[in-house]
Amino acid sequence: MTFLELAERVLKEVGHPLTVEEIWQIAKEKGYVEQVGSRGKTPERTLEARLYVDIRDNPNSVFVKVGRRPVRFGLKGFGEGEVVPEPTQPADSAKITYKERDLHAFLTYFVYTYHTIYTKTIFHEESSKDRYAQWLHPDMVGVYFTLEVWEREVLEIAGELGNMGLKLFSYELKRELNFGNLRESFFQAVSNSSWAHQGYLVAARISEDPEFLSELKRLANSFGIGVIRLSVENPDDSEILIPAREREFVDIETVNRLAQANRNFKDFLRRIKTDLASREIRKEKYDRVLSVEELARLIKSERG
Repeated sequence: MTFLELAERVLKEVGHPLTVEEIWQIAKEKGYVEQVGSRGKTPERTLEARLYVDIRDNPNSVFVKVGRRPVRFGLKGFGEGEVVPEPTQPADSAKITYKERDLHAFLTYFVYTYHTIYTKTIFHEESSKDRYAQWLHPDMVGVYFTLEVWEREVLEIAGELGNMGLKLFSYELKRELNFGNLRESFFQAVSNSSWAHQGYLVAARISEDPEFLSELKRLANSFGIGVIRLSVENPDDSEILIPAREREFVDIETVNRLAQANRNFKDFLRRIKTDLASREIRKEKYDRVLSVEELARLIKSERG
């Protein structure tokens, strides 16, 4: 029995759409999985991939995809001629109630807590109105210092050699990423992160559609942009889905353009210079790191 034959048999017996996990669980209970050949370590994911490919590439596929969160699979024209729809989720769970700028605080918490990166919000409204400045700078920038890691003697030698071990980061934030905004969002991140050591596209809600995730990974691998998923429900569950490819050198010409176009970015550079000179990081001069409780109140106030 093939994976597709297994899915078709289970769906016919049940009579309504199921998630991949539900299909596989029922197949296990009925002993069908023993009739499938090599399954690998994650047979549910293999089954899911086979279903997606069959629906996409086979015009005579008997399968249909139903819903989005979670995705369920059903059979065409089965039962009473209708595929049973996915149960409707409560409006609150599907509707995004927070603003994009609210996510800045969540990103600051995540990158500082887990990566010791200090961030600074770049307010677009304070940029020059030059039409060439479009997509020039990101929503947020970050810096990783070695001041808290290297011994003073090492720092002094590094300064003499012109290598202070700094890393600069660029972040483009979106409330959600899906097929509807993927390319525009991604190339916006590519455009405004070319100056930094690492550039990231950040979102709180990222489509779980396997085809979407495959395209996201392809673009990330091609251009070196990383992807971060923020969790507004539990900030400690935020994660780097795809690490950025690090550039060896910063593009100084673009950095100069950014400083000319936006005073927030210029202040960010001035702050870094001051901290390096004093060998002391003034944390309060960067974006404030809120506690988990403060982040929860922030989102609660937006939801009213």
